[in-house]
Amino acid sequence: MQLLNYMHLYVEVARTKNFRKAADTLGMSSSTLSRNIAALEKEIGVRLLHRSTRRVELTEAGEAYFNRCQGIVEEAKMAHEALRGAAVHPSGTLRISMPVDFAINYLAPLLAEFAAAYPLIDFELDAGARRVDLLAEPFDLAIRMGPAPAAPSTLVARQIALLERHLYASSAYLDQAPPLAHPEDLAHHTLCVAGGIKQEGWVLFNGADSTTVPIAARFMLNSMGLSRALAAQGAGIAILDNVIARAELASGQLRRVLPQWSLAPIPVHAITDTRLLSARTRLFLDFLKARLAAHGSVARR
Repeated sequence: MQLLNYMHLYVEVARTKNFRKAADTLGMSSSTLSRNIAALEKEIGVRLLHRSTRRVELTEAGEAYFNRCQGIVEEAKMAHEALRGAAVHPSGTLRISMPVDFAINYLAPLLAEFAAAYPLIDFELDAGARRVDLLAEPFDLAIRMGPAPAAPSTLVARQIALLERHLYASSAYLDQAPPLAHPEDLAHHTLCVAGGIKQEGWVLFNGADSTTVPIAARFMLNSMGLSRALAAQGAGIAILDNVIARAELASGQLRRVLPQWSLAPIPVHAITDTRLLSARTRLFLDFLKARLAAHGSVARR
């Protein structure tokens, strides 16, 4: 980077053949510019300029160096401007892997808004349970619900939200089910358990208090959306986050049970293979974090 900076300074001096004019263009003092050119000559071991009080002339080596460096400096400027333009007007294809439940319940309602704000970005979305290989496959990021990948890892995990989780059931189910006044009563109820939740016990929290309830689920599922649908049809009690349950709660299809109790929130991570993100990836992550916070989830950097 220092050598490229030297080239930039030298090209301006060689172009104007005047240290003062070059210094004004570069926004530095003539003395600082002169010291940098002297350092460049010392670095390469060749005299590039003949200096006098009135004028600057290029040596034969300086002329050859100028001809080579001019193209390099222009290419570097063009690359810089292109990247700066990409940051202002991001473009290209954003490739994202995510669970189906997240795609349907969180991303789908937001994607149109993001796409309208950034019309030069295209999207390739892989919604499924498959864990893509970010090092071998061309994905910009993967969104995963649950703990971050265990260290050591070459991947970078950024927590973008914590999703609150509560217990829900339909009125039809609760009207014919045993009483439910305390977490211990769950042992007598039909439970719908989505993937990632241990079947042998649920840990519920009520402020500073907590209790572990042994459970035996009748329905073991790999989809929170399916768990929600079963609960809405009166099949049993499900653990759902507040966004996934929102529509059924508003329509009366589901009711929150044991409202003083909840499960630990589930973290959502954005996984990338680098800390250096493209403009489109950074914009998408910032947008998603802001919208998840607006939906009532607790977003954290």
